[in-house]
Amino acid sequence: MAGPRLKAIVAVHLYGHPADMPSILRVSRRHGLLVIEDCAQAHGAAIEGRKMGTWGDIAAFSFYPTKNLGALGDGGAVATRNPEFAARARLIREYGWRARHVSDVAGMNSRLDEIQAAILRVKLRYLDTENQRRRQIAARYDKLLIGAGIIPPSATSEVFHAYHQYVIQTPRRDELRKALRQQGIETAVHYPVPVHRQPAYHGRVAILGSLYVTEHIAPLILSLPIFPELNEEQADRVARLIVEKRHK
Repeated sequence: MAGPRLKAIVAVHLYGHPADMPSILRVSRRHGLLVIEDCAQAHGAAIEGRKMGTWGDIAAFSFYPTKNLGALGDGGAVATRNPEFAARARLIREYGWRARHVSDVAGMNSRLDEIQAAILRVKLRYLDTENQRRRQIAARYDKLLIGAGIIPPSATSEVFHAYHQYVIQTPRRDELRKALRQQGIETAVHYPVPVHRQPAYHGRVAILGSLYVTEHIAPLILSLPIFPELNEEQADRVARLIVEKRHK
């Protein structure tokens, strides 16, 4: 028997930058809504020292290999302080079994295997160090890209940005991406089509008015290389080529 439908806000910590959780929580509590944190790109990110994944009622983490905390294959985790939600998540992850081979609810097979868990347990020790390295690279980009005709990412002083991605905005996005590729530098667009414009959600997502900011930014965003192993010389070369492109 299905339980009652619960209404919730999903807070997405996009690119490793925390969503404004204090404001989101105020709104959610006022309207009796649960808060789900999407922490897929925000391992180790924080607001005033409080880590993402600890603010809402429940949080989802991805351990895809490219994440700040990544396994060697697909994987993920759900975090919550609510015993009922935790029990439900455990039930769903393994066929909906309470007793073996008996599915009480519609579940799935989404167990994290022991090898991935062992790898993640070791890599977790280095998460803070690697996030700090990402922040150093981001600070270097910030400094070197002044005057490059782009809008860099930003974060307020109370926010610890995990910099899963370093995403700039430029009206010459496609031209710049092509020029960097010609120099052997790969970039990416996260993400070219907003969710409400995806064919699968046509007619299924109710929009009050327009999502002007989302639609305005989508053609401008470009993710530059950023990962802990990127060295200063490589980061400097990326920035230099962007600045040179500005003046051509």
